[in-house]
Amino acid sequence: MSKLFDRLIEMRGIDADFLNPCYDNLSDPFLLPDMDKATSRIKQAIQNHDKILIYGDYDVDGITASALMEEALILSGAAPGNISIMLPDRFTDGYGMSPKLIKFAQSQGIKLVITVDCGSRNHDIITELNNLGVDSIITDHHETDTTLPSAIAVINPKRKDCPTISLKNIAGVGVAFKLAQALVQTNLIKNGQEKWLLDLVLIGTICDNMTLTGENRIFGYFGIKVLEKTRRPGLAELMRRARVKNLNAESIGFQIGPRLNAAGRLESADIALNLLRARSAIEAAPLAEKLEQLNKKRKTEQISATREIIARGVSDDPVIIAAGNWHEGILGIVAGRLVEEYHRPSFVLSEVEDGTLKGSGRSFGDFNLAEALNYAKTAIIGGGGHAGAAGVRLDKSRLHDFCAKINEYYKSLHLIEQEKYLRIHADLDVDTFTNFSFNFLNELKTLEPFGAGNEEPVFRLKNVNILNVTRMGADRNHLRLDIKDQSNKPLKLVAFFAPESWLSLDSASKIEPIIKLTTNDFNGVKSVEARLLDIGIIN
Repeated sequence: MSKLFDRLIEMRGIDADFLNPCYDNLSDPFLLPDMDKATSRIKQAIQNHDKILIYGDYDVDGITASALMEEALILSGAAPGNISIMLPDRFTDGYGMSPKLIKFAQSQGIKLVITVDCGSRNHDIITELNNLGVDSIITDHHETDTTLPSAIAVINPKRKDCPTISLKNIAGVGVAFKLAQALVQTNLIKNGQEKWLLDLVLIGTICDNMTLTGENRIFGYFGIKVLEKTRRPGLAELMRRARVKNLNAESIGFQIGPRLNAAGRLESADIALNLLRARSAIEAAPLAEKLEQLNKKRKTEQISATREIIARGVSDDPVIIAAGNWHEGILGIVAGRLVEEYHRPSFVLSEVEDGTLKGSGRSFGDFNLAEALNYAKTAIIGGGGHAGAAGVRLDKSRLHDFCAKINEYYKSLHLIEQEKYLRIHADLDVDTFTNFSFNFLNELKTLEPFGAGNEEPVFRLKNVNILNVTRMGADRNHLRLDIKDQSNKPLKLVAFFAPESWLSLDSASKIEPIIKLTTNDFNGVKSVEARLLDIGIIN
């Protein structure tokens, strides 16, 4: 290993198990409470030819988990014709188990419902299913209530009686995979066949922003290998149309994930699910094209809404709350863009029905959105979520009260220096470009996939001189910055949609660029260059 890579892994405390994950080090699935009950009921369902309904969610985690569960059941011996999948509609059902599955279960003679990525708080619906003689198995990773639903099994690593810490941060698709592992151990699935499910586990885990350590490190490491030779025509077609060149966390998070998510955001998540289930390129092609078009539409609407909000101006309140007439499926993304632009928590609301506003919030640092909504509960119809992301519904006439309550709560916390949570922090300071070689880039790849808890390495460049500053692009809003170190070794830095202050740099400017390394391939000639994250002006 190079000296720079040695410094990096020492600084991060990375050990041999992280560098060289072992599949056999995955935890025993039967450490999850109720796993034995779940496998027993599934075995019985297969033997009795019971009709099974998989109920998922409309995001990438829920979609991948639904496809994985179906495949695991088929590998276990269930007849494909006995398996149905139902996803909720973001606009009419919201998150969680919808009452519509009750009617479906009755009309289709369903005997077993298996949830993925949901169900832990749907006590009433599980009770209704019980009253109809329909059993249920819950697989989920969200927080549970004090009491659990009366299902045959509730497989959730967030249960208070789950002893394994390494499982606490797996995604919904990760929990579904643990059930597949258990079906291997009970001899329903042939040993080794479950590994082909890891492409789905990888995508769902990264797109649900799970911490990529422990169990997820193993999922990610082997998931990349499986995705590189995926057997799914739908994924292959999606990656071809998205022009995915390198399979890594970035391409999954910014090319594959958004296209799968666009279906549930703008129309129906079934489009993305059917793509993952496609059995041929002919079947997959129109679905991949549909997702491509939906993603373009999502981008257009997202940009339009963000520009509209910025153009009309935002208040000076510590929490931005913007209301308008925008597509419900893009509100969370736009709220995230406002956080990036203004470095303040944001809610974006839209009138989804006459007199009712629905919205999404995004936050960072010490401002917890779920707690803020609880404080503002007298001004809203309902809402909830997590610290960093939440949803809300309120009467349009209470918008002023909602703004007042949310900002009142923020001020009551007396928070200081919250922008520190948004700053980019370098792993290492580097004063020579000698180590920035293809060999070093290959060493960095051994840490892939990057994500929460295993961020892509960032470097601060010290003692550099600017050679050239070049504006690029039709709108001249991209930046190419050519620099050199003290031994005159050059490096090219690139920033897309660069701030005007960056575009105004000149050869006399003193900076300490903060960068991520990348490879440029132009006309078959490869070179090491960097993506500019911050310029670090020296006064």
